[in-house]
Amino acid sequence: MSDDASPSPPPSSSSPLKKWPFLALVLGVIAAVLGVLSLRHARRSSERPTDTEARLNVLALCDAVQAYRDEHGAYQVAGPTPRDVPRGGEAVPFPENDVFHRLGFEPGEKVRFQYEVVVQESPVGEPEVSCLARGDFDGDGLNSVYRVRLDANGMTTAVEVEREGE
Repeated sequence: MSDDASPSPPPSSSSPLKKWPFLALVLGVIAAVLGVLSLRHARRSSERPTDTEARLNVLALCDAVQAYRDEHGAYQVAGPTPRDVPRGGEAVPFPENDVFHRLGFEPGEKVRFQYEVVVQESPVGEPEVSCLARGDFDGDGLNSVYRVRLDANGMTTAVEVEREGE
């Protein structure tokens, strides 16, 4: 053996080569944590309740009420369903309801609003139908109310909103 091939001294503990795997591991963990947090945030923001459900469903409900009247000659009163107004924007099961089913109104398995059809006499003695959706997104017990009115000629109003965002 020759003395020319003397072994090189071992790298010191402060060598950049030893720190690189540790640094890569730390950065990987940080990236993973940030990824999980951003996914949770994206899910929460996409699940944030909006009033789109109420706006679409009161229009669909009044259309169903008018179609029922056209076919059967009478308006149908329905609801309120579910029995209690959903609070805090939480989706609750929409219970089976024969009247809503007869009307052809099927809002889905879960809803964030309570639905109702009310028939009253207008000041001129004609029936006036109100299709209502009530919700309480902030959970304070004060409800937002979305209403579409249907007159005796089958004409609907635009969606009226009381206490939007409640």
